[in-house]
Amino acid sequence: MTKQVTAADVTDRDAARSLLPCLHNSNPELTLMWADNGYTGLAEWARNELDLTLKVVKKPSNQVGFKVLPRRWIVERSLSWQIRARRSSRDYERLPEHSEAHITWANITLMTRRLARTKKRQAVLPDFLVA
Repeated sequence: MTKQVTAADVTDRDAARSLLPCLHNSNPELTLMWADNGYTGLAEWARNELDLTLKVVKKPSNQVGFKVLPRRWIVERSLSWQIRARRSSRDYERLPEHSEAHITWANITLMTRRLARTKKRQAVLPDFLVA
């Protein structure tokens, strides 16, 4: 499998061209993905090469300031949950593999805590935040 963490000088679009085929091979049930403006131009490639629908969620041209955009907010929210993991708050890792391991660890911790919750404690999300 190719690396999932890349150097800072690699654009999202370039990284996606190597990551998406691996993701698609390991999860063929995925047929639709949403992305931000960094992935503009990949929709046709994803459709032709992977039979995957990639929808780019763009902010309205007249938007001023921050506004919650459906689908994009899910990614932003997920990243903030990962950053709350103390180990992920700084870049201590020397190798991309270290960073991948810490991201995986943070997500495992997050998911096990959620699975262990009782039903009455689980938050109800507004419709526009539900995937």
